[in-house]
Amino acid sequence: MIQLTNPMEIFKLLDRSNCRKCRELTCLAFAAAVFKGQRRLIECPNLEGHDIEPSEGKSDGRMTLEQEMEFTLEELKNRVASVDLASAAPKLGASFSDSKLTIKVLGKNLSVDSKGNITTDIHIHSWVTIPVLNHIIRSKGTPVSGEWVPLRELKNGKTWHRLFEQQCEKPLKRVADIYADLFEDMIRVFKGKQVEKHSGSDFRLVLRPLPKVPILICYARAEDGLESNLNIFFDSRVEDHLNIECIYTLGVGLAKMFNKIALRHSFQ
Repeated sequence: MIQLTNPMEIFKLLDRSNCRKCRELTCLAFAAAVFKGQRRLIECPNLEGHDIEPSEGKSDGRMTLEQEMEFTLEELKNRVASVDLASAAPKLGASFSDSKLTIKVLGKNLSVDSKGNITTDIHIHSWVTIPVLNHIIRSKGTPVSGEWVPLRELKNGKTWHRLFEQQCEKPLKRVADIYADLFEDMIRVFKGKQVEKHSGSDFRLVLRPLPKVPILICYARAEDGLESNLNIFFDSRVEDHLNIECIYTLGVGLAKMFNKIALRHSFQ
């Protein structure tokens, strides 16, 4: 008998063949079911001599956010194996060579092979990697519209916009309030482009987390008793390239990334 309380530890015991003999779609799905107490490890036909003990209160069968993201990332890597990367590259605004698809993420090269393995010129975390792989798998390749809309005006954005405001726009506004050079760094480091200012904003900056997924960040400094303000806008066709959950995840990931940059500068 072995005792496991981490779903990824269960997954690593499996042969990852996705044979479906256990009646689950993938080995990841089976590992998740074992972790939740819905299946037993011994039910895997390709794994002999193992069983799993009760967690004895150490786990209630619910994954942490980090575990969920790790599972999602592994699932996306499995799904990339079914994508013809050479055919997908042109519609993504990417290139293909040496059996790898290479796409620009914030102006830096990120390469993905047929097994979902990633190499990149820039350090990124799961909050950004998950949307990138999702984009490669599901993008329709449609051109950007050039029409900017807030997340709440996207087809599936109404149920996400308040959480997006709390977890992305407000944290990024706090960084911009404290770190005066944030937008200059975005332009210099991430190939951002400042666009013409409109009334009510001091900065209007376009970033391209992905070639077909531009975002517009508008920021107004505090002035004359008014609080500062920051809003993020997406191209109206962004859901042709990412599902709404990954649009949210990408925004939060960028906010986390810029916060780290600001903290690094503050200690220099």
